[in-house]
Amino acid sequence: MALKMRKSPVRPDPEACPIGTCMDLIGGMWTPNIIWYLSGGSRRFSELREDVKPISAKMLSTRLKEMESIGIVVRTVVDTSPPSVEYSLTPLGRELIPAIEAIARVGYKLKREQAKKRMSIAR
Repeated sequence: MALKMRKSPVRPDPEACPIGTCMDLIGGMWTPNIIWYLSGGSRRFSELREDVKPISAKMLSTRLKEMESIGIVVRTVVDTSPPSVEYSLTPLGRELIPAIEAIARVGYKLKREQAKKRMSIAR
């Protein structure tokens, strides 16, 4: 006898799913890393490139432009000689920091568990 299919209490419209919208952003390659480093304050392009190794300049530029167009990052031209550009998180971008921190905490736990398993196998 087949089990009765239950309806999900969660909104079924994948287009309206806020989790999917957020994951599309932070699921992108390098995006969580960029958010992580910008959480410490404004960074110049060259500083971010050094922080997020081994990202290429082209990929970093692409990600920053995407994040700027979404409203997560703001690009500020600094009046120096020569002129430089700094990137920082917008208030909306700063709202992502707790999510990134939570993911990092779980990542640390997963790494510890994997290390424990490797140690027990090696014995």
